[in-house]
Amino acid sequence: MSSPRVRKIADRIQVVVAEMLERRIKDPRLGFVTLTDVRVSGDSQQATIFYTVLGSPEDQEAQLASTAAALESAKGLLRSELGKQLGMRHVPTLTFVPDALPETARHLEDVLARAKAQDEAVAAIRREEYAGDPDPYKKPRAADEDDLDLDDLDDLDDADERA
Repeated sequence: MSSPRVRKIADRIQVVVAEMLERRIKDPRLGFVTLTDVRVSGDSQQATIFYTVLGSPEDQEAQLASTAAALESAKGLLRSELGKQLGMRHVPTLTFVPDALPETARHLEDVLARAKAQDEAVAAIRREEYAGDPDPYKKPRAADEDDLDLDDLDDLDDADERA
């Protein structure tokens, strides 16, 4: 859709088809349909209409199948009404495609929920324990009997030189 004319045609197709689905098409197979996007080819000969169906994820497959059948059977009526309303010599052929937008959104919501759970787990661990030592400051060491004196270090250096 490169030209503004094609974009206007796509917008008008979306409005007309949505009104037709709401008011004139009384197919019982038709679910609660939302038209998400319309894409028209550059020569205005083909229009792809993306739609979603509202419903629970369990019933989604059955609703999509029955809605697709209802839209296919209503394609002729929709196209003739488009011809009247658009005033074009050649009315674009209509292709209905179920939109993957809800599925993608559901996947993103799952990913965000997992990230939030992991952030909460890290925050809980952070409140319970420190990343390093509980007291990160160095303290002077007490002189132990096992510590070497400077004289002992000189003896070790002498032994290294002899070797």
